Amino acid sequence: MLSEHVASNEVTVPLLPCVAPEETLAFWRALGFATIWEQHKPYLYLALRWRGFELHYGRAAEGVDPAAETTGGCLVMVDEVAPYHAEFAAAMRRAHGKVLAKGLPRITRYRPGASRFTVMDPSGNSIIFIQRDEPAELEYGGDKSLQGLARVLDNARILREFKDDDRAAFRALNSGLRRHGDAAPAVEQAIALAQLIELSTALDEADRVPEWGARLSRLDLTAAERGQVVSAVADPALLDAFVN
Repeated sequence: MLSEHVASNEVTVPLLPCVAPEETLAFWRALGFATIWEQHKPYLYLALRWRGFELHYGRAAEGVDPAAETTGGCLVMVDEVAPYHAEFAAAMRRAHGKVLAKGLPRITRYRPGASRFTVMDPSGNSIIFIQRDEPAELEYGGDKSLQGLARVLDNARILREFKDDDRAAFRALNSGLRRHGDAAPAVEQAIALAQLIELSTALDEADRVPEWGARLSRLDLTAAERGQVVSAVADPALLDAFVN
């Protein structure tokens, strides 16, 4: 047992597998991270710092496939997640002209009021930003008190934010809009269409975007409802042609 005179100031730093050193450095530097160590020989070691935390990288095991997105990951506990997402999204727009929402690297969408989001790095690692006071018991099946398209939207939220399964969210929204769209309020239809546009872009299913965009354009929405629709996607620019 450690003596009570030993200070309790331990720090755990994740060591993430890296298969793309140059791409990893470029990605995090574009988001504002400082490189505090860069070594390529005799072995790989990278360390980056942003504000109060660090990300360290070492060589990945042979055969790691970044596209599988199961390489590794870490949690970053913060007081509020929204400012972090806004900062990274703005940095991506400056560096790439858009928010990186598909492929690797990318950032998952942020819905106002959500308690987490994920940054996927070029090696397929998940860096998950989580609000410290996130409820200990989350309803992963969605809010069962909701009905119709509202419940579909809530289930899609769970699939995206907590299960990181864009494909399942896409299927749920597509099916739910067909089943419940006609009876749903215009704003719910619009949010479903906006999220389908965003998901189809991320999943390379963009052939239906014109159809969904046309439907979105025809919906009669108030200014407040248009604000709800725009805030339902990570990159509002995707909706510029459809929501005025």
